[in-house]
Amino acid sequence: MENKLILVSLDSHNSNVTEFLGKHLESLKLDDSLAEVRTGSNFITCLEELNEGKCDALVMNAVELHGKELDMLKLECRVNGAITPRRASLLLISENKINYQPKSSIILCDHKLIRRQLRRSRKDLRVLSTKAFISINNLKTDYSDEHKKILWMEEMKNKNEIGGYVTSRVMYDNLNLNGRRHALLPDPKEGGGDHFLPLPYSDLIIFLTRKSSPQSITKVLSEREGETIWWIQNQILGSMEIEELSNIGILVRHRRVKSLMEEAEKYRDLTLEQACHNAEGEVLESEVHVEVKLERISKNGKRTISIHRVIPYSKFEYATISLIRDWEVILREVSQDVPQDFVLDKAAGAFINLQE
Repeated sequence: MENKLILVSLDSHNSNVTEFLGKHLESLKLDDSLAEVRTGSNFITCLEELNEGKCDALVMNAVELHGKELDMLKLECRVNGAITPRRASLLLISENKINYQPKSSIILCDHKLIRRQLRRSRKDLRVLSTKAFISINNLKTDYSDEHKKILWMEEMKNKNEIGGYVTSRVMYDNLNLNGRRHALLPDPKEGGGDHFLPLPYSDLIIFLTRKSSPQSITKVLSEREGETIWWIQNQILGSMEIEELSNIGILVRHRRVKSLMEEAEKYRDLTLEQACHNAEGEVLESEVHVEVKLERISKNGKRTISIHRVIPYSKFEYATISLIRDWEVILREVSQDVPQDFVLDKAAGAFINLQE
């Protein structure tokens, strides 16, 4: 068919883009005569095919683009749409929830941010990377393959060598694991309770097209919330090195005013309640708001710096630039030593070490 849309999907071990895209097309009721999905081999090859016009769009996880934007620009391509994350939170595979883990229980996790969030939640747990666990126990093994590593951790859990481990929903489904799972969710059940902001770009699917392609080419596939999430995360994280990215927890989502007001009432949060009013004090329920949460945590999990903004959708671009500036000021201030202001005062170290 002349107007058939050719999509090339790029999978990774934590993101089955091909399967997700197939379900997305099915939900939109686009049959094979309107869109065709092909599985790509690697980023550069797919990008070259896109540039040569062999396909209409490259579909991939946003984190796979980080640090490769120059390659995209050289081949005259751009991000032209995104799909809202469905399963951004990771899973703790364990018989017990975090609060019911035995003291000194070992939890394995290869994401630096999640390890710090777990230590913040339970200071008496031993939260280790698989590399550290193997080194401490002098195990002669190296699981570079992600699937084999998860199966090994599952075996260690079943032998009670560890209390549990953290993995993605995609890996859990692909390996048909049957153990109890607990989602590490961003919203606490009670005010000030445990929360786990997702990793940067978590489960965010983006569309790459040629610069010469019309803006409308992916309009039927893209979602407004996904586009908002991509724009904000790219503005905040785009210039960061990959190592710095591993220390950041970030959540961006659309919120209805009604749900924000209910949350403000539940937690008795006056600041959140006021964010739903305009300058005249009126509640504008018709406009969607954008919620942005950003945090960094110390290595031992004892200290957290964070920022939380609720922004009307019509102002989110300007507000994001303001948020970035405020975040930079916060990071600068909390990472500096506190000088002795008065003769009876004591000089103090920085609140948090950003180099950890």
